Amino acid sequence: MKTYMFPGQGSQSKEMGAGLFDRYPDLTATADRILGYSIKELCMEDPRDELGKTRFTQPALYVVNALSYYRKLEETGQAPDFLAGHSLGEFNALLAAECFDFETGLKLVQKRGELMAQVSNGAMAAVLNASKDDIEGILKANGLNQVYLANYNTPSQIVLSGLSEEIAAVQKFFQTGKMRYYPLATSGAFHSAFMQDAMEKFRDFLKEFTFAAPKIPVIANVTARPYRADAMLDTLSAQIASTVRWSESIQYLLAMGMERGVAPVFEELGHGDVLTKLVMTIKLQTPEALLNELIKGGLSGEAAPAPLSAPVKLSDAQEKIALWKKMHPVGTKVKSSLLNLDNLETRTDAVLLFGHRAAVYLKGYNGYFALDELTPM
Repeated sequence: MKTYMFPGQGSQSKEMGAGLFDRYPDLTATADRILGYSIKELCMEDPRDELGKTRFTQPALYVVNALSYYRKLEETGQAPDFLAGHSLGEFNALLAAECFDFETGLKLVQKRGELMAQVSNGAMAAVLNASKDDIEGILKANGLNQVYLANYNTPSQIVLSGLSEEIAAVQKFFQTGKMRYYPLATSGAFHSAFMQDAMEKFRDFLKEFTFAAPKIPVIANVTARPYRADAMLDTLSAQIASTVRWSESIQYLLAMGMERGVAPVFEELGHGDVLTKLVMTIKLQTPEALLNELIKGGLSGEAAPAPLSAPVKLSDAQEKIALWKKMHPVGTKVKSSLLNLDNLETRTDAVLLFGHRAAVYLKGYNGYFALDELTPM
């Protein structure tokens, strides 16, 4: 069961898309005509320092994601079983599902970027090592009702969105204990109520187009469930002002794989590996009991339920940790079954993370990795 994933804003960098523009000259020329500037020059050289500006970032990522997908199809000849995209990347997922063509998708993304860029005085910040309940409790206790949870990236990484002054003011509340707070380089309070006007304008713009039903299931950011053909317009427009439920989307796919008795495979197409790392963290932090509860509750609902919690048996994980410590000292070189990375080696003993997962910290990845997905060299 394979899922192709497409990254969104924040994954861009100069020289992204190298080799793609010359490989697909007709599509590159189409993009230039629609946008009114050279997409190759923007992505490869960024001579006017525009790649980090929303109205340029979104079309650039869309084009690079799209060309990456076409290259993948040419090289493998195989379509995935599911598609997903983070925020802007969802348009590429819908393109891959043949809901619209390349040109239509670029026009949609261009308009989306322009509308979102018009919303000023907003900011976003990532909070690490805190749950949704922790964050909502802190905001409520301090009367901060104009700060919104914009992205559920992983169970322990959530992005806040709001007015610049309020995002700056809340920082002190998320720097205690293990919590960490990182302001993000964005110009607007994306995926929050402050995007309401942009959402309504985008919805009006979407009415000018006709969308086909997805030929491959696309997991929607808004619902963490597959897009419904009869709700395309509402779901796609609501995304601008709604929470990106990425963690729940991946958990849905993990549960789907468990129900089918197959191991889900996630492959990121486009620039960078942001989503690949998020998926690994989600897998590490998601107890099997939660996936069982999702299956028990049914995987065909229109929207994901509220995040679940359940007790997890520790015996298996504890046995893995004990065995690993006995056989593999700190500094052991390992190979990952998920990432093609060299020079990976352990920097700590194996530990129990989040009460259920056997993991070890890796040098070369700079993060914790599940023991089940490592092979000692």
